Amino acid sequence: MPVTVWHADRAWLGGERVARDVLIETRADRIAAVEPGRPPPPGARRLPGLVLPGLANAHSHAFHRALRGRTHGGRGDFWSWRERMYQVAARLEPDTYHALARAAYAEMALAGVTAVGEFHYLHHPPGGGRYADPNAMAGALAAAARDAGVRLTLLDACYLQADVDGSPLAGPQLRFGDGDAGRWAERAGRLAERVQAELAESHGQAGGVRVGAAIHSVRAVPPAAMRAVAAWAGARHAPLHLHLSEQPRENQACLAVTGRTPAGLCADTGVLGERTTAVHATHLTGDDVALLGGSSTAVCLCPTTERDLADGIGPAARLAAAGAPLCLGSDSHAVVDLFEEARAVELDERLATLRRGQHRATDLLAAATRHGMRSIGWEEAGAIEPGRLADLVAVRLDTPRLAGAPADDLLAAVVFAAAAADVSHVVAGGRLVVDGGRHTRVDDVPAALSSAIAAVVD
Repeated sequence: MPVTVWHADRAWLGGERVARDVLIETRADRIAAVEPGRPPPPGARRLPGLVLPGLANAHSHAFHRALRGRTHGGRGDFWSWRERMYQVAARLEPDTYHALARAAYAEMALAGVTAVGEFHYLHHPPGGGRYADPNAMAGALAAAARDAGVRLTLLDACYLQADVDGSPLAGPQLRFGDGDAGRWAERAGRLAERVQAELAESHGQAGGVRVGAAIHSVRAVPPAAMRAVAAWAGARHAPLHLHLSEQPRENQACLAVTGRTPAGLCADTGVLGERTTAVHATHLTGDDVALLGGSSTAVCLCPTTERDLADGIGPAARLAAAGAPLCLGSDSHAVVDLFEEARAVELDERLATLRRGQHRATDLLAAATRHGMRSIGWEEAGAIEPGRLADLVAVRLDTPRLAGAPADDLLAAVVFAAAAADVSHVVAGGRLVVDGGRHTRVDDVPAALSSAIAAVVD
């Protein structure tokens, strides 16, 4: 197996402190040894600045990247933004989706992301019907992630109705639906089998894609189908994600139809649990917080999207205190910057509560690394330790944002001041994906983004 020796000027190995002169030996896709206090031996590859574990983007809709700059300046709300999003969704085919996702995932790699959870519901052709390959769109996403050098968890979403009252899918939503939970499970099962077959045929070399499940929301999946999706994920020990209480209107409709809040309905249908992640979880009651925390359900916060869409500020500190692990996602990709997502968890709550210091820098880093990786089914990543996946992100400390950062508090400096642009090197599964700020597989990421976006927007 190929062996590479990396030398980090400084590295976060867990806890509250930063280690200096850290020798990291990787063997194939795993970390074989970690030795602090070692000068660089001849031939070691230098990782400058502060080295962190690879970042996990636990909630992505890759096609939303085409909306950046096109939806931010006007009035309206989530529901009016959704109509613009549907216009892009209606234009995507497997080839154009591959190009857009490849560029979006390459942008994530430049920002230090080594694994992404793709919440995928663009399953079928525009207007409904079926592709010859029912998972053609998922295949395009998997190929895009491989091309961009990041690992991917395809969170295959069940989407069966237009609202919690059972109204049928219509218009752009028709391509999202499989008809019923049984047909969703059959198609998703075939996708999971394909991924496993590819892994076996490659003798483990195609291990960068995994399949999980998603319930789009309580609006889109009726209670009986929610139970079926949860059972499907449980039988496979797969991650299960869902949008939860993103909007007050969702809560009101759920209460009116079922007599339960969305979190209460999830508890009734067996959805909550330690392999489940509730995305957003913005508008919660005290009982909802207790349900999520008491079941160890993770919560994925997407602050740059939540503030862009005026969705609100969720009770992150109360959720964490109740026992819900926090992780992070870029969701609509209004910004792709996990440092911004991390600090926004704390800074947004400061605005809402008028109190500082509810989340430590190390808590926010854990959300961006260890908790995020676990949320999307990569438990073996998220830390710089022997046996873990060899995911390393070097953050420069000589940029205008971090120049003069105190040596005794680098973690806080990086969390509260760093930007994606400060990432200089990214190693994903032992392979150098970003070298000196340049992607090693996608020659010109801005050009790739521009071309892919132009193909799917007016």
